[in-house]
Amino acid sequence: MFCVVYRQVTFFNNYNSSSSVTGFILLGFTYTGETQKLLFMLLLTIYILTLLGNGSIICAVFRDVRIHTPMYILLANFSFLEICYVSTTVPNMLANFFSETKVISFSGCFLQFYLFFSLGAVECFFLAIMAFDRYLAICRPLHYHIIMTRHLRISLVVNCWIIGFLWFPVPIIIISQLSFCGPKIIDHILCDPSPILVLTCTPAPIMEFICSFLSSMILVIPFFFIIGTYTLVLKAVLRIPSGRGRRKAFSTCGSHLVVVSLFYGSAMVIYMSPRSGHVAETQKVVTLFYSMITPFLNPVIYSLRNKEMKDALRKFKTFTYL
Repeated sequence: MFCVVYRQVTFFNNYNSSSSVTGFILLGFTYTGETQKLLFMLLLTIYILTLLGNGSIICAVFRDVRIHTPMYILLANFSFLEICYVSTTVPNMLANFFSETKVISFSGCFLQFYLFFSLGAVECFFLAIMAFDRYLAICRPLHYHIIMTRHLRISLVVNCWIIGFLWFPVPIIIISQLSFCGPKIIDHILCDPSPILVLTCTPAPIMEFICSFLSSMILVIPFFFIIGTYTLVLKAVLRIPSGRGRRKAFSTCGSHLVVVSLFYGSAMVIYMSPRSGHVAETQKVVTLFYSMITPFLNPVIYSLRNKEMKDALRKFKTFTYL
C-alpha cells in the first residue's frame, strides 16, 4: 500500500516539475516490483489467448461449411468485435506498466475513449441480435430461415456498428473542447469520462449527466430486449415435450446467457451505480473484468458445451498442423 501511494505522489511531483509533459497521465495499475511483473505477464498472457481464442473461432466458422448458419456466423462476427474491443485498451495498458511518465496524448486519450465506448455499444447491440437469433430458432423454427435471411443478418450487423459508432461522438467532441487544470492525472486503466471530467477547470455537471445517461441507455435498452426475448424463449422451451429437446435448447442459449450476465453485470456496476461510491482500484478491477476477462472467456464459454463448435475447432486445429 505504501508503494502504491509513493508512486502516485512521485507521478504528481514528476508532472508538476516537468513543463514538457503534454496530455494526460494515465496511471493504470500502480503496483511495483514482483507484483507489477506478475500482473504484466498475466494480462499479456490473457491478451494473447484472447486473440488466439477469438481468432480460432473466426477461422473455424469460415472454414467449416457445416456451421455456415446464422448463429455461428454471428458468433464469428462477435469474436471479431471482441478482438477489436480488447485491442483498444490492452496494448496501451501493457505498455504503461513499464513507462516512467505514463503519458497519453490528448488526441490518443479521446480516440481511445471513442473507440472503447463505441465498440462497447456495438457489443451491447450485438448481444441483443444474437438473442433475437436464438428466439427465432426456438420460437419460430419453421420460419427461421425465411426470416433470418442473409440480407437481414447483414443489415443487423451493419446497423449494430453504425449505431454503436454514432452513439458517443457528440459528447466526446464537447468534452475534448473543455479546459483541463491541475496535474491532469487519470487514476484509471483507460480514458473514461468520469475521471476525465474531474480534471476540468470548471465543473461540468451537464456533461456528466449526458455521459451517464448515454452509458445507461446503451446498457438498459439492449438488456431489457434480451430479457424479454429470453422470457419468450423460456416459455417455448418449457412447452417442448421431450427432455432431450429442452436440454438442447437450454444448452444452445446457455452460453449466450452466461456471456450476457458477465458483460452486463460488470458494466452495470460501473455505469449504473453512483460514481462517488467507486474506489479507484475497485473501478479498475471491474473495468478490467468486462473489457478484458469477458472477451477472454467468450471462446471457452461458446465452445465448452457446443459439439458443433468443438468439432469445427478440432477440424481447424488439424488443418493447421498439416
